[in-house]
Amino acid sequence: MEEKNNAYLEAYQYWKSSRVFDEQTRAEVRGLEDENEIYERFRCELSFGTGGLRGIMGAGTNRMNRYTVGKATLGLAMWLRASNPGRRLRVAISYDTRLHSAEFAEVAAQVLSARRIRVYLMDRPLPTPVLSYAVRTLHCDAGIMLTASHNPKEYNGYKAYDATGCQLNLEDSNALTDTIRSISDFSRIPFRGRPELIESVGSALEESFCRQVLKQSRLRDAAAKRALKIVYTPLHGTGLLPVTRVLAKDGFTHVSVVPKQAVQDGHFPTVKSPNPEEHAALDLSLQLAKAKGADLFFGTDPDSDRVGIGARKADGSYALLTGNQVGALLIDFVLSHTDLAALCAGRTPTVIKTIVTGELGADVAHAYGADVVDVLTGFKFIGDRMNRYERGLEARRYLMGYEESYGYLVGEHARDKDAVVASMLICEMAAFHKASGRTLFDALDALYKQHGFYLDTLSSLTREGARGMAEIEGIMNDLRSTGLSRLPEKAKLLDYNLGIGDLPRSNVLKFVFGDGSWAAVRPSGTEPKIKFYYSIKASSRELAEQRLERIRAAIQPQ
Repeated sequence: MEEKNNAYLEAYQYWKSSRVFDEQTRAEVRGLEDENEIYERFRCELSFGTGGLRGIMGAGTNRMNRYTVGKATLGLAMWLRASNPGRRLRVAISYDTRLHSAEFAEVAAQVLSARRIRVYLMDRPLPTPVLSYAVRTLHCDAGIMLTASHNPKEYNGYKAYDATGCQLNLEDSNALTDTIRSISDFSRIPFRGRPELIESVGSALEESFCRQVLKQSRLRDAAAKRALKIVYTPLHGTGLLPVTRVLAKDGFTHVSVVPKQAVQDGHFPTVKSPNPEEHAALDLSLQLAKAKGADLFFGTDPDSDRVGIGARKADGSYALLTGNQVGALLIDFVLSHTDLAALCAGRTPTVIKTIVTGELGADVAHAYGADVVDVLTGFKFIGDRMNRYERGLEARRYLMGYEESYGYLVGEHARDKDAVVASMLICEMAAFHKASGRTLFDALDALYKQHGFYLDTLSSLTREGARGMAEIEGIMNDLRSTGLSRLPEKAKLLDYNLGIGDLPRSNVLKFVFGDGSWAAVRPSGTEPKIKFYYSIKASSRELAEQRLERIRAAIQPQ
């Protein structure tokens, strides 16, 4: 305990006794007995990571609660006022189905309206991309989304968006964080706002959003759509109505929804974690797919910005696809069904991916004559590039953005990943290949034959609390100094903390091999994890797996 200072104890005593906090909060803090628990709750304040504020719900400065949400929102109001002097400000607020998301959204609305900022508050849980779309459509100065995306039920979060509908860039999020931290007195937070400045919205916005999604449809073969058998799960989240509505309007008639997971429930009772990246989250949809003889099954996370899929193989068995594989297949489908010359009108067709996303999709894009731009992890960096292209700062035409963590965006209606448009295009893609006598796995094999076999995988180590953060930092420092010497073959080290190209500095290490294979390591910006990414190219799966094990053994702690 010697590394702890007493600042956390001062915060703990303040929350335990001050009548600034309600009795329920004070009682929760008084009930804390474990010193480590007290330390973890009060050792710091939540800060913006790759996905905004995110943390476990509960009382404390390092937890998500009405007071930390209120403080963040007061900071946002102050920052907006300072950045836009004299303007009448507008902010859109939305939330997902997580526990307390609706309550936190109401807190944010009250705080903003108390500061004479007009608020458009969604009247129901809606997907994150709808919030991004709302900011753009309603000409807002900012947006707030209450969600922890795919995290377990104990978490919630707070995403802040700029006037373009893009999550705040690093400069703005740092400035906002500084403003929030300047607020030391929680009694300054105005929890009672001005009702006349809060407007309830939702239905018309959702319908308008769905119309924009449908404009990205690429497949005109109605019979192929009718022939595809689909199973879908919203994992107790916001995707049910927009996804099923879009699929129905697009002509898909065989869509079965997993009944137990169609209910919006922040306890997520049927899964350990509502994360479509995790195989167990799609177990019920796989069972229903087998019962229905479906061609495709997929699930969206609680705020419907990520989608994970599985499909039937030629032998009748089922398997899941990775985010990298789906991204490559989508690029192939979208670009093969797009008149690039007409769309781009002399500008360079461009796909954007993150630096930890595999290379198969990039190879596919290049084969169609498109350029590929790499950005840091976090869809805000993709959105930022989109904004540059829209403003004419670069002579590029955006085609698609994606990341290996199951996030995709086709179209320019939003500036964040969108599982609704991705779901529609994945279904169209599956229908197209089925009509041609292929499964998605057949289509993937064809890409491997053309571009080489890629094995892309992710491993994570979870390290909770302050001690875990220190351990993660130690792993990163060790790899910086000894990683190259430990590898079984020659490689080049890219340390993004030193700055690579025009990218902002970031705590990411990437070991790149001569054939374009690579391994990357980064601490998660939203979870207490360190992540190890591998993209291995070889002539066969067997050789790729052997090479993967050699590289993983060299750099990843056991």
